[in-house]
Order: sequence, then structure tokens, then C-alpha cells
Amino acid sequence: MWIWYVGRSDGGSMSAIAARAGANGIKTLFIKSGDGVTYWRQFSPSLVRLFHRSGLKVCAWQYVYGTHPATEAAIGARAVRDGADCLVIDAEAEYEGRYASAQIYVDSLRAAVGRRYPVGLASFPYVDYHPSFPYSVFLGHGGATINLPQMYWRDIGSPVETVYRHTYSVNGIYRRPIRPLGQTDNGATGSEIELFRGLSVAYHAGGLSWWDYAWSSASGLWSAVSGLYTPVAGVPSPGVPVLKSGSAGDMVLWMQELLKSAIHSQRATGLFASQTMSNLRRFQVRHGIPPTGQTGPRTWRALLRLRAARVQWAAADVRASRAPAPQNQRRRQSEPQSASLPARAYEIRPKTEP
Repeated sequence: MWIWYVGRSDGGSMSAIAARAGANGIKTLFIKSGDGVTYWRQFSPSLVRLFHRSGLKVCAWQYVYGTHPATEAAIGARAVRDGADCLVIDAEAEYEGRYASAQIYVDSLRAAVGRRYPVGLASFPYVDYHPSFPYSVFLGHGGATINLPQMYWRDIGSPVETVYRHTYSVNGIYRRPIRPLGQTDNGATGSEIELFRGLSVAYHAGGLSWWDYAWSSASGLWSAVSGLYTPVAGVPSPGVPVLKSGSAGDMVLWMQELLKSAIHSQRATGLFASQTMSNLRRFQVRHGIPPTGQTGPRTWRALLRLRAARVQWAAADVRASRAPAPQNQRRRQSEPQSASLPARAYEIRPKTEP
């Protein structure tokens, strides 16, 4: 269960929060610990110790903007030092097009917390709507180990089943375990919540979470969160993204990074053009796949057996400088061409105060 403001959850009584969480089968609390370059003091070692004594895990989450990525990483690392069992990055519209910033954030965070520390990403669920968002960085080398897409069906305006199918079809290619993030706000009903839980089982999610504690209490939805769920059978395969000539965006970029590990000349641009078409056909022939030049299920299965080539992204101001680049930046590549693409739509509206 996610908590934005501790003070607005059960009146700020941590013992009451712990008791309600325990009574409703909640195993982990995700508590906001930072916003940009500001640390939220509601997340503290004493808070973590209290909830730990109640048998709860406590994870921190921070909202990030990308203008000061190294400092944002330091804010995240501070929550880890304060005892967080995991850290979740809430990166949304502000990070679109900021590949270099995402790279700096991920590298700085891992330098501070280590390679094995559990980190999650909570962002837009419809990857295809956000071609310039750096999913491939946040979910790539050294990035988040868990993907928590914000599958807020009420905000999106689609049935729960549709949100699951769309989300899984475009997130599975990043190879991170998906832990659906559902909602108890914006008029969500008990039956919708029970169905969301049932679908998490049908999709073998292995866990899920809810936004947000205060709204769950205000809406009287704890029984839906913790009671019987709606079993779902016969869920069809969500499918895979079919990328082809003319496609563009981070999914193309991720495919190119996978392809590059097999065909080193492949460029990582985020644009599916003639070179990508030629190399993909070569790759398909090597693997006994009809050389369609498109990414169907068999092609994705073969690509996802590979380790993606690591690309170090550099910001425009680094490229433009006449001064010699630092040693650790000389092999950096300019941000992908797809970084300038606009969002197709925003399925999740900005958060509002509870």
C-alpha cells in the first residue's frame, strides 16, 4: 500500500497504520521519501523501525524530475541509509526526452546503494504512448529490478481487463518482473478492485500494490483490497509490440540495443529505418525466422535471449562543449533521435492533493 502523506493516513498514527495494514494483509508500505531535490522528513529511521517491529516492510518512493539527477539519486540513497527495504522511482512526464539525466540518475544511485539493492520503477503503463521516455535506461543496465506500472484504470478510462492487456503487451519486452500498481481513488469500486486482484493472479504477477492508503480509508475499500478476489480464467496472451519500418520510440531503441549485441554495427537511434530493417532480417535468418523485418513473437523471443548492448547517453551540453570530454564520457553517445518525439497521449493525469 502506498502512502503519500503519513499525516493524512489514520491521522498520522503509525501504530494505527500498522494495525490496519496488518489486519488487511498488507505486507509492505511504500512511503514517500523525496520530491526532486527535497528529502521528506516523514521518512525516517524511527518510522522504519516502528513498522518493522509490526512485521511490515517499508519501501521509500521519490518523485523525480531529471533537472538535477545526481542530487535526486542522493535523495534516494538517503532513504536507503534510513532503512528502506527498497526504493521506487516515480518518474513521469518530466523525464521524457531526458536520457542523459536518467543515465546519470541510475549510475549515481547504483554507485551509492550497490548493484543488488532492490529498486523499482513506477511510471506510465502504456509505453507506446511515451516514445521519448527512457524506459530502456530506467529498466536497463543497472536500473530498476522491478517494474510497477501505474495501471490506474479509472484515470485511464478503460476497463480493468483492457489496462492489463495493454500494459503487459508493451512492458514485457523490458524483462523486468511486473508488479501491477492499482488504485483505490477516483471512484474505484470494490468490484473493480477485486477484478484487478484476480487478473494479477491470472497474469502471474507475483504481487501488486495500491495507490493510496488515505483514499482506501476514505472510500471504505479495505475489504475489497483484502477480501475475496474475482477469479479470472482464460486470459489471452497479451501479445508483443510489432515494430517495423517507420516505428519510433523507446521500444525501438530497446530492440536496437538487443540487436546491437548480435550485430555490432547497429546504431541505437530509436528510429526504425533501413539499417535496422536490414540487420533485423539478418538476425531473423540466423535464427531460422522468416525475414519479415518485423518484430513478431518469435523474433522477440530470440532477441530477449540476448544481453542488451550498453549505451551511455550524453546530454547536448556535453556534446557541444569544446573542452575535452572527461574520460568517463568519451564513449558516450548523444541522446537518441527518438528523445525529441512528443507523447502520443497522457493516460495518467497528474496527481492531486488528497
